[in-house]
Amino acid sequence: MTISILTLFKEMFVGPFDHSIIKNAIKKNLVKINFINIRDFGIGRHKIVDDKPYGGGKGMIMRVDVLEKAIAQAKKLSSIKQKVILLDPCGKTFNQEKAVELSKLSHLIFVCGHYEGVDARIKEFVDEIISVGDFIVTGGEIPTMLIVDSIVRLVKNVLPENAIDEESFSGMTFGKSYLEYPQYTRPEKFKKLTVPNVLLSGNHRKIKKWRENQALNTTKKYRPDLINKSKTEKRKKKQ
Repeated sequence: MTISILTLFKEMFVGPFDHSIIKNAIKKNLVKINFINIRDFGIGRHKIVDDKPYGGGKGMIMRVDVLEKAIAQAKKLSSIKQKVILLDPCGKTFNQEKAVELSKLSHLIFVCGHYEGVDARIKEFVDEIISVGDFIVTGGEIPTMLIVDSIVRLVKNVLPENAIDEESFSGMTFGKSYLEYPQYTRPEKFKKLTVPNVLLSGNHRKIKKWRENQALNTTKKYRPDLINKSKTEKRKKKQ
C-alpha cells in the first residue's frame, strides 16, 4: 500500500510514524508513505497557498487551484485502486468498517486542510470526505495520523495472523461489532483487585462464554448505540 499525505506541515508527522507498527510496516516494505508539500504548488515567488475569504470573515482559506495541483501530482504516483480523501468536519464519521475498506486499496491520498479551512470547490476533486468526530482541530494532520494508524495495522502481514479478529468494532467479536471483552494479566491479585476465576480455570468453553457475555455487557454500558446498530442491520438482512 502507498499512502500520500498532502500537507503544509510534514514535521508534524515526525514521531507518530517513526515508531511501533507503522515503522515496522514501512521497514518491511508493506506500506510506503509519501509526503507532498502543498506549498511547492503555491502561487508566485512567495509560494502563496491561501487567501482571504470572499464575503469577509476571519482567517485565511486554502486555495483550490493550489490544492488541485498537489492532488494531481499525488495521483501520478499510482493509478491502481486509489482514492483521494479530504479531512473535513462535513465528512462522514470515520469508523472501523471504513478502516477495513480503505486498507484494501493500493493508494490513499489524504488532503490535510489548515488555517480557517479550504475553498469549498476542492470537494469536486476528491473522492471522499471524512471526519474523525464532531469537534474541530487546527488542521487535517492529526486526524490523518489517526486514520493512517488504524488502516496500516489492517494491511496484510503487518500484524500476526488472527491478531485483529476479536478487537472492538471488528465485527468479529462473536459475530457482532461490539466492544472487546476485558483482558487481564499478572499479577493475579493487585491490592483488592483480582482476576476473574473463570480465566484461571483452563476451561476454554466457559472462558469463551464469559468473554461473550462481557463483550455484550461492556457494550451495553459504554456504547449501547452499537447494539442498536447491530439489531437494525439484522432486520435489514431479513427484509
